[in-house]
Amino acid sequence: MKHWHALGHADALLTLNSRLEGLSGADALKRLELHGPNELKEKRRVSPFLLFLKQFTDTLIIILVVAAVISAFIGEAMDAIVILAIVVLNAIIGFTQEYRAEKAMVALKRLEMPVVTTRREGTHRQMPAREVVPGDILLLTAGERVSADLRLLETFNLRVDESALTGESVPVEKAVDSLPAETSTPYQKNMAFMGTVITYGRGIGLVVSTGMDTELGKIAHQLQETGDKQTPLQGRLEKMGKKLALAALFLCLIIFIAGVFRNIPPQLMFLTAICLAVAAIPESLPAVITIVLALGAYRMAKKNVLIRKLPAVETLGCVTTICSDKTGTLTHNRMSVELIYAGEGTKDEWDMKDPLTVQIFHAMILCNDAHLDHERGTGDPLEIALLQAGIEAGLKKESLEKEYPRIDEIPFDSSRRRMTTVHHTPDGRRIAFVKGAIDSLLEISPYIMTREGKRELREDMQKRIFSANEDMALDGVRVLALACREMDETIASDEVERDLTFLGLVGMADPPREEAKEAVNQCLSAGIRPTMITGDHPATAAAIAKRLGILKPGGRIMEGRELASLSLEKLREVIEEISVFARVSPEDKIHIVQALKSKDHIVAMTGDGVNDAPALKGADIGVAMGIAGTDVSKEASDMILLDDNFATIVSAIKEGRIIYDNIRKFIRYMLSTNSGEVLTMFFALMLGMPLPLLPIQILWINMVTDSLPALALGLEPGERDVMSRPPRAPKESIFARGLWQDILWLGLWMTFGILGIMWWACNNRDLQHVRTMTFFAMAMFQMFNVMAIRSEKESTFTIGLFSNKSLLFAVILTFALQLLITYIPSLQMIFKTTSLSIGELTFCIGASASIFVAVELKKLWARRGNEKFIKSLQ
Repeated sequence: MKHWHALGHADALLTLNSRLEGLSGADALKRLELHGPNELKEKRRVSPFLLFLKQFTDTLIIILVVAAVISAFIGEAMDAIVILAIVVLNAIIGFTQEYRAEKAMVALKRLEMPVVTTRREGTHRQMPAREVVPGDILLLTAGERVSADLRLLETFNLRVDESALTGESVPVEKAVDSLPAETSTPYQKNMAFMGTVITYGRGIGLVVSTGMDTELGKIAHQLQETGDKQTPLQGRLEKMGKKLALAALFLCLIIFIAGVFRNIPPQLMFLTAICLAVAAIPESLPAVITIVLALGAYRMAKKNVLIRKLPAVETLGCVTTICSDKTGTLTHNRMSVELIYAGEGTKDEWDMKDPLTVQIFHAMILCNDAHLDHERGTGDPLEIALLQAGIEAGLKKESLEKEYPRIDEIPFDSSRRRMTTVHHTPDGRRIAFVKGAIDSLLEISPYIMTREGKRELREDMQKRIFSANEDMALDGVRVLALACREMDETIASDEVERDLTFLGLVGMADPPREEAKEAVNQCLSAGIRPTMITGDHPATAAAIAKRLGILKPGGRIMEGRELASLSLEKLREVIEEISVFARVSPEDKIHIVQALKSKDHIVAMTGDGVNDAPALKGADIGVAMGIAGTDVSKEASDMILLDDNFATIVSAIKEGRIIYDNIRKFIRYMLSTNSGEVLTMFFALMLGMPLPLLPIQILWINMVTDSLPALALGLEPGERDVMSRPPRAPKESIFARGLWQDILWLGLWMTFGILGIMWWACNNRDLQHVRTMTFFAMAMFQMFNVMAIRSEKESTFTIGLFSNKSLLFAVILTFALQLLITYIPSLQMIFKTTSLSIGELTFCIGASASIFVAVELKKLWARRGNEKFIKSLQ
């Protein structure tokens, strides 16, 4: 790797065999053939057809395809069609998500500059940026986007906005002197990088890297190399699918063998076992979960959160760490005047009736080359901030310049570190306003303006000024000094910057968003650790982090230099102690995410710049900003905050937690009812009872009573403690916290309840009557079960029967359909049922309601036990 910033001009030119006059046309053509076009290359994409086929490789999806084939084989064409429709729907959604993700590289290419000015054979030429080659000499002017990585040869007050690449919110003043080889990217002031923007001045640069070899190209390469990640939900579902398949096949084989030994016709037992296997595997699981996530995404869109990948909804609910960029995410990404030091005192509010304050504002506005158009500025962001402060104080540059017309100026340069403008005053005199670095102005200011008038600047006054400057700097405030000189006559330009009167200091900062502090507090109360990752100076980052509550007393800050020197193992040891990372590069962000993930954290990365894209894609969930965010960050993300409001992420976290809770409720319902069906068949045969259900009845329960109520569970409102509990453990099984025990005892309760109904029904009733009662009771047990498990802790009556109207409708509809197939003759022929008496119907409903009572009593016991435990702690 070449350290171009460490080479002098002559060495850099010699290394690339170039000259200040530029390359010849023939030489440039050879280099273009050698290095290729100056553009970001895309990785070879998977064809849409193969991408679509990839969606069918998931274990659970394969099981569903097999189930559809089996259903078609036994003559249940409708069931086969429904299953295949679910499979295809799931594949289309997955294909759409992955295909859209491939647009990240297309968006990244939009940052390339289409036309540049080069020096070829001593003449200036306009040419397409894609034809630029290493060794070319480029001319840079304000407003241009840099089209390649350059070693700067000449600079004239050159400042470059590198926020999209490094995260630094303030334009960087460029220089030409060589730097130590170990200097990291944010500190390489003699380099200009592809994708950055010239905000002020002009310069000349030697092209040292093009295309994928540039710093921007490295980001593009990382974006390609960062593989697609599997979300926690996908991982758990895949494991669950494999276990369910094996368990279902094993039990169905036992039931088939037991039926044959009971002398039940082998053909009937074969069909029964196959249908039971289809019922035991919750084939609607992917579809229902996809729909639940989609409904959650729809609700989140109303709260300014756009979900690009549905599993991100669930992933966000288990986030343990949010790695947030500072600029534009936690702050406004615009400089503003925060403090003014005048008259030996610092104030964050100013009195425009005070002559000294007015004169300071005159200096801020008149010694300024920026312009405001409807409060939108053009020019240096620092100068724009000064003009906006003037607008807030009631002073407009256009009006003030008419009163104080500019007649001369001395532009800013890095050696003087100051800028001077000379103006006519309304009384016919002249006044010079100077702004720049504090030491640059104090060394030529023998006087100071106080509220009592002009005074000699004593040593003790200078100490107080320097102390105020240090205090501002420690708070992350960028400080400018202001001075003036009143003149009765014309003075030569080289004499103006003498005998100045010091006016004061202006402190500017990129302020934190008003709502960000509350959002950080809510994240902390939910057990989520926010970490700031920024390219800004450590003092600036620390000041913002303290104001937001991210950096607590004793918290550590780590700079990019230190981070780059650590191995992944060493970083892993200290990663949980660091609250703020400053002066980091894109590679550093990836290392931070990797270290956190190696410590079993579920990591969310928020960002808006090009530099954030690899980390957004590498994190468990990438959160991009919708307004200030680049196309690259949006395309690389899993979700987008449409209002760029960090607080919006809190509502997204809440929604993610609610959806995961609802998915657990769905699994509790599906697996408890499915296990109830399988165990009923198993124990009935083991106990010498008749076959409880026929194949068509099993499929009906599987298709109707399982699906509609399960889908409605996805609309349950959140539990009251959803945002006051810590995130669930990243490796927590989906069956954790008593879920599998609930599935087991609920399944057994239904099993023995139905067997009890069968035993009662077998007394003086024919087999069709017994099966009808069993069939009806099985459906009713499931309806009472789904109503009871709507909350893990709260009573159904506390949360309200009508708080989920969709579920109530699904239960009523299922009950009505069950009555239809029980009493309508044409349906009786299809489903092999017979009419039940009012007494039989009431008995089935009453027995089925026992599961609702049992669940409510269990929740009551758990609530009272928890209250006693809390009291014991008090």
